[in-house]
Amino acid sequence: MRGACLHLALAAACVGGAAALRAQAPAAALVWSHDPVSWCRFVAPLSLPAGPTYWTGDCPGGKASGLGMLRRRDGQTSGEAFYGEFRAGIPTMGVIDFASARANTGGFMVGRFVNGDVGQGEVTFDERDHAFQIATLAAKAVSRRYKAQGNATSAAFYEKQAKVLDM
Repeated sequence: MRGACLHLALAAACVGGAAALRAQAPAAALVWSHDPVSWCRFVAPLSLPAGPTYWTGDCPGGKASGLGMLRRRDGQTSGEAFYGEFRAGIPTMGVIDFASARANTGGFMVGRFVNGDVGQGEVTFDERDHAFQIATLAAKAVSRRYKAQGNATSAAFYEKQAKVLDM
C-alpha cells in the first residue's frame, strides 16, 4: 500500500474534474473500438478522450485481454492512457492516467469498470489501491512487451510509469 494516501488524494482530486468528461452508459450500450494497426477490439472507458486509441497487450480472438494499456494518440503525439485488466475486450479495473498527456493538467481516474467507465460512483479506498496495483502490473507488462520487441526507450518509459503508479 505504498503511497496509498497519495493515490487517494490524486484520485479524489481527479474525480471532481473528470465528472464533466464522464457520461453514463448502460452496459448494453458499450461502444466497441479497435486498434488502428492491429485491429484488436476493445471498449475504452468513457473518460478516455475519443480519437485514435492503441492497445498494447494480448489480443486472443481479436479482443483485448489480460493486463495492458490503451493509449490515445494524435499522430506522433501521445495522449491519455488507461492501464488495466481486460476480459474479452472489456476493462475490468484500472487507472486512467491524464498526467502523462498534458503538461498543465493531470491526475488519475481509478476503479472498477462500471456503466462504461472507471471510477463511477463511490470508489472505496481498497478499490483505489487495487486499481493502482493492477495498473502497475499492466505498465510493467507493457514495458516487458516493448523490451521483447527491442524497443529499449519505450520499455524504460513504461517501467518508469509503473513506478509512478506504484508510488
